[in-house]
Amino acid sequence: MVDHHEVMPAWAFSRSGAVTVLPIDDSDLPALDNLMLRYTDRPMDFADATLVHLAERESLTTVFTVDHDEFETYRIAGRRRFRVVPER
Repeated sequence: MVDHHEVMPAWAFSRSGAVTVLPIDDSDLPALDNLMLRYTDRPMDFADATLVHLAERESLTTVFTVDHDEFETYRIAGRRRFRVVPER
């Protein structure tokens, strides 16, 4: 069970305007499927596929994640490495 007191700071941060939540709709699903198929040797989940797709779609190169192993493997448009924040 998630502690309400642990989740509230994350929601407050999200609502502060410090981050932008970008939309995904049905038209994005084929790209997500393609990404998940591309990384079958290191299975990519839906959440990671969404982040990689949004980075490609929005021309972003920095991702905020603690999932360093995966995002050091993934490439933007199949070529460019992500800048992962926070650094190890």
